[in-house]
Amino acid sequence: MMWVLIDPIGTVPVFLLVTRGMRQAQSRRIAFRATYTSAVVLVFFALGGQIFLEALGIPLTSFQIAGGIILFIFALTMVFGEPMTKQGEEEIREASEEHTRSIAVYPLAIPAIASPGAMLGAVLLADTEPFSIADHTEDVVIILIILVITLGFMLAAKPIRRVLGDSGVNVIGRVMGLILAGVAVHTVLVAVVKFFKIAGVPTDGLF
Repeated sequence: MMWVLIDPIGTVPVFLLVTRGMRQAQSRRIAFRATYTSAVVLVFFALGGQIFLEALGIPLTSFQIAGGIILFIFALTMVFGEPMTKQGEEEIREASEEHTRSIAVYPLAIPAIASPGAMLGAVLLADTEPFSIADHTEDVVIILIILVITLGFMLAAKPIRRVLGDSGVNVIGRVMGLILAGVAVHTVLVAVVKFFKIAGVPTDGLF
């Protein structure tokens, strides 16, 4: 479940888009920071996400709907985003350290890697009774292994770009944006069905 929700392979087009025009050293820093940020977020939700949401009085369905909406907005920016100009690429090459750190957090770490679905999946993964340290440790290890694999795909993204070219990356990024939009809509629909307890409606899929 977590492999599908984190989607290491699907992260590559997003990474290529947000690091377009950057030097290799900058893109590597972004990859490591995005992985670290995603790890902190997902491990937090795996260990204490449900307790945190219950303390705030937020049902899982409400969190799922909110996350789906945010993911949908991000997907729209991928679909309708304008191709980057030469001037824009030059600005990215000279991007400040703070700007590089910001890109690693959004949109790469959240919502691309640690997507709303992945956060919810981490909560559901750890939702076991009775509480077991061994089970929770296994959940965290699984999440970290998948994130390390995701990091490996991002570090190998530059050769992929050389093969596809900027036009190919642009096309794949927009297609992935459309797929993410569909995932976001599905996430919201599943939450609505669960919230209103609508019978006879299939909720198979991500959750």
